[in-house]
Amino acid sequence: MKGNIDERATLLALYIIEHRATVRSAAGAFGVSKSTVHKDVTTRLERLNPQLYRQVQQVLEANKAERHLRGGAATRLKYSQG
Repeated sequence: MKGNIDERATLLALYIIEHRATVRSAAGAFGVSKSTVHKDVTTRLERLNPQLYRQVQQVLEANKAERHLRGGAATRLKYSQG
């Protein structure tokens, strides 16, 4: 997704909030790298729209707190099928 960086940051933020998406899944949906998503929703969004930034940070913090559970589930699934 090329074009207006500020618009992309806002669209990424709305996607993350609406879908409770991870940075990785948002990157896949928009066809950009994880680094780009992270930069957009942290650095750029804080300057553009502080209220939206706070909402995204809540989702990202929740994802961070849950990631060890998702990793464990993926490992369980991998070895239960083998």
